[in-house]
Amino acid sequence: MTGTLISLISILIGIITANTFGYFNKKYSFGFIGNTLVGVFGSIFFIKSFGRLGFDPWSIMQNQDINIMLFSINCMVSAFGGALGLVIAKWIYKKLNK
Repeated sequence: MTGTLISLISILIGIITANTFGYFNKKYSFGFIGNTLVGVFGSIFFIKSFGRLGFDPWSIMQNQDINIMLFSINCMVSAFGGALGLVIAKWIYKKLNK
């Protein structure tokens, strides 16, 4: 596994989480395409922000060996970023349309 593949998996997890969260909470949904875009940017933002603590893709693959604990933290942060990104985007949308 490479750092790029880990990054793509993290983005995919953010997309899936945002679409699932939007499906079950209709008041936060922007539709499939909107949820997908928010999931991508939410997961990237959170991974870039919190990845500096040591669970970015290149730290996970240090010495060409995968660290499962860091990878699971990365996946959880990406999922949290996708869902929280959807909530923040809806909050901004409501503020701008008042």
